[in-house]
Amino acid sequence: MGSKDEKPSSSGFFSSITSSVRNWSTAVHKSVNGMLGYEGLEVINPEGGTEDAEAEAQRGRWKQEDQDGYWKMMHKYIGADVTSLVTLPVIIFEPMTMLQKMAELMEYCHLLDQADECQDPYMRLVYASSWAISVYYAYQRTWKPFNPILGETYEMVNHDGITFLAEQVSHHPPMSAGHAENEHFTYDVSSKLKTKFLGNSVEVYPVGRTRVTLKRDGVILDLVPPPTKVNNLIFGRTWVDSPGEMIMTNLTTGDKVVLYFQPCGWFGAGRYEVDGYVYNAAEEPKILMTGKWNESMSCQPCDKEGEPLPGAEVKEVWRVAATPENDKYQYTYFAHKINSFDTAPRKLLSSDSRLRPDRYALEKGDMSKAGSEKSSLEEQQRAEKRIREAKGHQFAPRWFNLTEEITPTPWGDLEVYEFNGKYTEHRARIDNPDSIEEVNNSVNFNPWQYSDLSAE
Repeated sequence: MGSKDEKPSSSGFFSSITSSVRNWSTAVHKSVNGMLGYEGLEVINPEGGTEDAEAEAQRGRWKQEDQDGYWKMMHKYIGADVTSLVTLPVIIFEPMTMLQKMAELMEYCHLLDQADECQDPYMRLVYASSWAISVYYAYQRTWKPFNPILGETYEMVNHDGITFLAEQVSHHPPMSAGHAENEHFTYDVSSKLKTKFLGNSVEVYPVGRTRVTLKRDGVILDLVPPPTKVNNLIFGRTWVDSPGEMIMTNLTTGDKVVLYFQPCGWFGAGRYEVDGYVYNAAEEPKILMTGKWNESMSCQPCDKEGEPLPGAEVKEVWRVAATPENDKYQYTYFAHKINSFDTAPRKLLSSDSRLRPDRYALEKGDMSKAGSEKSSLEEQQRAEKRIREAKGHQFAPRWFNLTEEITPTPWGDLEVYEFNGKYTEHRARIDNPDSIEEVNNSVNFNPWQYSDLSAE
């Protein structure tokens, strides 16, 4: 993460305010131990209200009997990585997969278009880092997306000229790879989430590599996001916080932006706030950035001490779009588009997330069918694994290749996958009106490597 001299100078007014906020205590922790009979369990109230722990604990989405059962199932996993360790009930899911959630980063991709067109190297980082921050409004949702099946894909077109593709490239450990492109940029990500279950909360570490290439000048940007913590999984109102640093580095010039996501303090103080600087290669601050990840981001030129230049205009760079009121899953309009076929190519891959029967059943409100379909897909995945092992085969992704590169991250080493270009060729053939290639128009979800699982 960033060094001390990458943070705002402690001599200025802005920096003193930042420092005082950072030193506040985190959100009020209320132990339900002794009142509800759950040893070592805490409810964290972001508003820091005066309610007692038992009253706060009952304000979650779970019924008491569901809380009891889930706690009995999960407490033995405290301290463990539960990314794919246990089968979770559909009551905590939203009708979207992790591959689709990856695509939500594209909602404000016009900011990358602006970064590509920008002549100022520091404003370029302002636009690009604001794009990286913009997705956190969507990430505050408290529902869990479905884990993708091995070989599952998600395609998106018809949004700002981009083509987006993601594929689940590994099951243990769970890994996804993604690629997006338009006339201004290419986006490539290898993602392997690492979690730590803490009882009533879970910490999520983004073990991934995100690279953006701006096409006009060939500039390559590298992104390291902060970790995320989901609070009150079982007891209390579930809420999300992402305290820590986000660093975006221009690998071509050495310039970087370091932004600090404030932790939630007493009575919600500091929650959502983001502040930091764009630095040149000599680590001198050039632009001050402030805002809230659930509202907007602004910037202002600054001096070498990090203070705004006299008379310098504050420029708003990004503001969250209007959202539906009282949406069951807290979806944005863009999230609804992601789930629809409006953003799908004309002839969809049969491995696409939209076609998953469990996701579709949950979207229609049929919890029982969603649960049974989810169990069926998981059993088919296990059956295919047995066939693969019996044949001595290894799974090979279709649209991404595993490279020999291992990249370090703050939370562990990561295997890197690269887009192999076969999808571009496939889409060109399929979309060619003169093509005589047979097209699979099946509406059935089929990510399987082997066509016949009945042998198992």
